[in-house]
Amino acid sequence: MEILTTIIDEQAKRYGDKEALNWVNEEGQILQAYTYNQLKAAVDACACGLETLGFNPGDMAVIFSANRPEMVITDFACYHNRAIPVSIYSTSSEEQVRYVLNDCRPKFVLVGDEQQYEIVLHCLPFCPSVKRIFTYFENPKDTGSLQADAMPFSALIKLGEKASDLCRAEVEKRRLSVQPDDTATLIYTSGTTGEPKGADLMHSCFTATIKMHRERLTELTDKDRILCFLPLSHIFEKGWSYVVMAVGAHYAINVNPREIARTMRHVRPTGMCSVPRFWEKAYTAIIEKMSEMPPMQKAIVKKAIKIGYKRNIHYARLGKKAPAMLEAMYRMAEKRVFTTIKKAAGIENGNIFPTAGAPISSKIVAFFRSIGVPMVVGYGLSETTATVTCFPQVGYVIGSVGTQLDQLQVRIGDKGEIQVKGPTVMRGYYHKPNATRDAFTEDGWFRTGDAGYFDEEGALVLTERLKDLFKTSNGKYIAPQAIESRLGEDKYIEQVAVVGESRKYVTAIIIPAFDALKEYARKHKIHFKSLEDLIHNSQIVKMISERIEKLQKGLPSFEQIKKFTLLPKAFTIESGELTNTLKIRRPVINEHYAKEIEAMYA
Repeated sequence: MEILTTIIDEQAKRYGDKEALNWVNEEGQILQAYTYNQLKAAVDACACGLETLGFNPGDMAVIFSANRPEMVITDFACYHNRAIPVSIYSTSSEEQVRYVLNDCRPKFVLVGDEQQYEIVLHCLPFCPSVKRIFTYFENPKDTGSLQADAMPFSALIKLGEKASDLCRAEVEKRRLSVQPDDTATLIYTSGTTGEPKGADLMHSCFTATIKMHRERLTELTDKDRILCFLPLSHIFEKGWSYVVMAVGAHYAINVNPREIARTMRHVRPTGMCSVPRFWEKAYTAIIEKMSEMPPMQKAIVKKAIKIGYKRNIHYARLGKKAPAMLEAMYRMAEKRVFTTIKKAAGIENGNIFPTAGAPISSKIVAFFRSIGVPMVVGYGLSETTATVTCFPQVGYVIGSVGTQLDQLQVRIGDKGEIQVKGPTVMRGYYHKPNATRDAFTEDGWFRTGDAGYFDEEGALVLTERLKDLFKTSNGKYIAPQAIESRLGEDKYIEQVAVVGESRKYVTAIIIPAFDALKEYARKHKIHFKSLEDLIHNSQIVKMISERIEKLQKGLPSFEQIKKFTLLPKAFTIESGELTNTLKIRRPVINEHYAKEIEAMYA
């Protein structure tokens, strides 16, 4: 049997009434909670309820919801039926939902709220495979369709609780018959340059990834309290959630991702996986607080950070014992400075904070490691069941994305492309043989589309996303993500899209951090009636220009942004400018802002 079909039963036997997971709001109030025994009972009931309603091995169920415990229950209920859960982002548009429904052809759809329910109802006439909708909320309105009925999830659970012995025996038979090469789930890629593709991840992929993570992340234990922040539809959070449960840790699911800072201060987790933007914002907030300190206090904090850097980067990082005097100074800095900083963010109990999904500045990694925040930088993809590389506990290299996990092979191919082979690599893209063929080399290595190299320590360093790489009219290659990552460190910059394909020089479309910009305007008595007034103000433009100049220091001249345009509204998922994983869709941005871009080259 594979781990996804055994994990819930085994942990219920091992941990019983220990709390397994809960659902918390930004005030830290628990909305729902499950012990391991209760989680097993809910999964069993859900699995039996699904079987009673005609859910068979190989059938698919699409889960369209924001994060909540029922998603975890549904996943495992599907696995126990030898069936396939497919999670899609709660922010998906009707067009995106219809695409996925028609691509994977599910029998059932489960939705989180009324808005998602309405979207699915609009899709029904075009998606004949859907036979029933389950709602994680009560009292859904009639679907008005002969094709599919609606049922609250609570009713499904009650149905399963009353299931016959014959039904329970059938579910158990299915659970025990799952094979390593059975499809566990489809993870749809973000589709930055084309339509999404469903990465077909087998049960063996998850069995291998859980084993490898437990071997690498030995600091993660059943004493940890992990906060779920990223969408459970993302392979990073989904895979991480299974690792968390495999070690018997407590998993707290956050209600509102926009209020994650408040939730963290209440939950005070020992760990949480996140994307670099989270840490960029935390870093700029801390630096801003430091800038407002009296000179003496600021000097003390800067001295403490230098001590932390020397102790944690020069010694602890390499597994060396720091000199007694340095260690004593570090303990004092930890007590008087670092604990205060970490408590303000709710991370003073930090044990492990994995981060991946985009480039992150070495300066930010070094800063948090210096003050004792155990950030673990990694790299992975949907197609590799998340992690390919990550920081080891000792010997990690700042500026890299760590070393490869055991059992995985990583090589550098043509054009510096990172290529992967191993048990966590997908079978292929669902129903897309041509895309699958293109995704692998002739000798069977998965082509990541990312470029990089191994340093002399054996750590992987990312250089660019190959499909994002562009050439200026002067023949110079530009890696826009690296430049965007630099600018993302600034507290006045929220989003950046670097432009320059076949142009004389590099430019950028910039979305300011509007709250910070308004505060700057108030401090400097800059009057404005609207955001348009603000971004066109000469003082504001000059200030942003000066900050960009500093951020670009050290870059070759041909990589530096020569002109930029500030916009009064953010890139959004709804506009098609961002993917559901918040990656920039460059072709869309180039099209939407063609006029502004042309003006920078006039």
